[in-house]
Amino acid sequence: MSGGEVAGILVAVFWAILVSFLALVLVRLAQTLKATTKMVAEVSEKAVPLLADASATVRSAHTQLARVDAIAADVQEVTANASALSSTVSSAFGGPLVKVAAFGYGVRRAIGKKGAPEPERTVVVGRTLPGARRGGRRNRRSKD
Repeated sequence: MSGGEVAGILVAVFWAILVSFLALVLVRLAQTLKATTKMVAEVSEKAVPLLADASATVRSAHTQLARVDAIAADVQEVTANASALSSTVSSAFGGPLVKVAAFGYGVRRAIGKKGAPEPERTVVVGRTLPGARRGGRRNRRSKD
């Protein structure tokens, strides 16, 4: 055998190994593509019902939000009415009730002080005495 024939055999063996390797790669690639196609089909089978359920849920949420919006508008109207009623009652009855309460307080104080002697007051010019030193202790129960 000559050197050219040996080189030809080596090249033929090399090409046979290369073609075998490429055939193996193509077979693996075909298997991967089949598995990917199967997985995409399964995902699409499961995704379509999920999307339909999600669409129904969104429609239901939209309906509920419309109801909540109507309720919030009604609550706002009731709040405004209650505020107006409160201010009307306050202006109509507030002044006279304050006067009656002040009168009752004055009567209680007058009746309470009727029999009690007037406490002595110490006056120092230019200084204010602390509360504890002004006229002794007060009876806190008589304040009602």
